[in-house]
Amino acid sequence: LKKFSASWCGPCRALAPVFESEIKPMFKEKVRFEEIDVDTNPEETVKYGVTSVPTVIIEKNGEVIERFTGLQSKIAYTNAINEAIK
Repeated sequence: LKKFSASWCGPCRALAPVFESEIKPMFKEKVRFEEIDVDTNPEETVKYGVTSVPTVIIEKNGEVIERFTGLQSKIAYTNAINEAIK
């Protein structure tokens, strides 16, 4: 799972504690989480076509299977992750 964000982004700051304290612990044994700052990692940002933040991309076997742009609910992320790890 790749989470694209920026330090200046309000919705990104709102999402960060939800991911850190609620979502990551639920899936830490099954999912690799990557935090990507769009300002310091433009290569990955361009590679994945990220044009706004926050963007969360879920990959399985190197293929993008789900993409969320903008702040979503915790349940939206957890449902998508659960589907991906089936």
